[in-house]
Amino acid sequence: MKINWFPGHMTKSIREMEKSLKLVDFVVYIVDSRAPWSCQNPEFDNLFAKLPIVYVLNKLDLGNLKVCQDWLNSKNTDTSISIAISSIQSNQAKLLVPQINRLCSNKLDKFRAKNINMTLRGIVVGVPNVGKSTFINNLSGSKKTKTGNIPGVTRGQQWVKIDNYLNILDTPGTLYPKLSDDNVAINLAIIGSIRDQVLDMIELSHALILKLQKIDSSILINKYECFGDMSCVQVLEQIAKKRAFVLKGGIIDTERASLALIDDFRKGRLGKISLDIPT
Repeated sequence: MKINWFPGHMTKSIREMEKSLKLVDFVVYIVDSRAPWSCQNPEFDNLFAKLPIVYVLNKLDLGNLKVCQDWLNSKNTDTSISIAISSIQSNQAKLLVPQINRLCSNKLDKFRAKNINMTLRGIVVGVPNVGKSTFINNLSGSKKTKTGNIPGVTRGQQWVKIDNYLNILDTPGTLYPKLSDDNVAINLAIIGSIRDQVLDMIELSHALILKLQKIDSSILINKYECFGDMSCVQVLEQIAKKRAFVLKGGIIDTERASLALIDDFRKGRLGKISLDIPT
């Protein structure tokens, strides 16, 4: 399955990020627990190389804990720290404030030595639909940014005042221009970082079935009574039968079954699953 989706506004977003870097002291880099490695934009590596980074693994309630912990451990360095949250839970994002202060302690200490209370400014980045705006609303304790469970809700940058000493810049979700790694592109499509309207959802559901069978065959057995030797077509037929997705004339509606499978995954009904399998 080949996926190549990079709307024009994302090019503009990257340019705006570059201009904003001189205004910020740190980066908050948010990923989705269901595909943390796939959510990493290679273009950000050079862009933020000189800034301290707080890596936030969001939607912790949906991802595999072992995979999540492995990813978190890989992000703790001299210039970066990692934290796991579920930003739909109240005050979860506030756990980040002490981490930000610690990461920027050298700069804060210099200003305190001059009896100045410095206001830190950070930029929040990530691929579409990882929960950046929800995270900022959670951090600020109010709905200051627009949110939605689809990619592309945030279209422009927006400064949000968290308190007297912390301001955050919200940015649109940004993919990389060439999704050359098919596996990464499929993972991003499955978690909802790429618009469903540009995808073949039946083909995407086939990709998800193959991934679930590889991760743990009991997932499909427990939810739909689909056994490991079933083909992707047979799995969708079984889901359709279980859900009574039948068209006129008794025809099995596998298209609706494919949408149901993807929706079940995205909403955590299949369990805590991460699509990335580190090698």
